Amino acid sequence: MRIPKFKIKKIEEFFKKLLRALGEKVFLTFLGLLLFSLILGGIVFYKYSILIKKTEPKITEKPLQFQEKTYQEVLKTWQEKEKKFQEADLKEYPNLFR
Repeated sequence: MRIPKFKIKKIEEFFKKLLRALGEKVFLTFLGLLLFSLILGGIVFYKYSILIKKTEPKITEKPLQFQEKTYQEVLKTWQEKEKKFQEADLKEYPNLFR
């Protein structure tokens, strides 16, 4: 199997000509890029705003339940952190600048 070789010089020349052509026709380039961005923005808006409203939300069969055990563990961790914070507030440190 033969792999085709890319002509790097030709590719560079193409991009140089393209940039020069776009630079010479700045106003048309601006209008083209503006039109492209408006189309892209419209597609994104349609996908994430309008289509979302049309679809019905999925209803789960089992409702969410509050997990008391997990809540107690988190509460215990917060109380331990608060206790350590209060202990650090009462501790007196020696003055290093005396």
